Amino acid sequence: MEGTMQTETTIRAESGIESGPRGPSCSLRHFACEQNLLSRPDGSASFLQGVAEKSRERLIRNTCEAVVLGALHPRTSITVVLQVVSDAGSLLACCLNAACMALVDAGVPMRALFCGVTCALDSDGTLLLDPTAKQEKEARAVLTFALDSVERKLLMSTTKGLYSDAELQQCLAAAQAASQHVFRFYRESLQRRYSKS
Repeated sequence: MEGTMQTETTIRAESGIESGPRGPSCSLRHFACEQNLLSRPDGSASFLQGVAEKSRERLIRNTCEAVVLGALHPRTSITVVLQVVSDAGSLLACCLNAACMALVDAGVPMRALFCGVTCALDSDGTLLLDPTAKQEKEARAVLTFALDSVERKLLMSTTKGLYSDAELQQCLAAAQAASQHVFRFYRESLQRRYSKS
């Protein structure tokens, strides 16, 4: 018999629900996350980060499939629904983060958590982490990476624009370092949620 597990994720423009740390070594915008928002799905999450649809969908699906332990639940369908309410920049990274939190909220077994981090290179070659929509538009190149929480291993990358091999490696290293902040935010968000229950 085939079962269906539906996970819905809504990205909303509400601030102040929860915010991640922002230290001098991290230039990511603040995060906000709220879980268990919807009553019918097995899991739901709202993830806010900062104030080509089919391609984005494929990238998110491939990233989720790389970490979900599907063999534990044969003949089961997992549906992740992402609803973009606003785009303040770094949209794919925010969607990846929302998908991960929704899968966690639904109790889907995964070999690791994952996160998305976007980097932009301006015309001078300056690296910007978590660029705004305006910064992305003005950037010479925009690179988004999905990384796992265990080894900070690259799960997916997508790029747009011109960059050198050295700049690619610089962006990947910066994304791996920034992923520590995202994963810490995940932990703190989950601790707050489950300490209330």
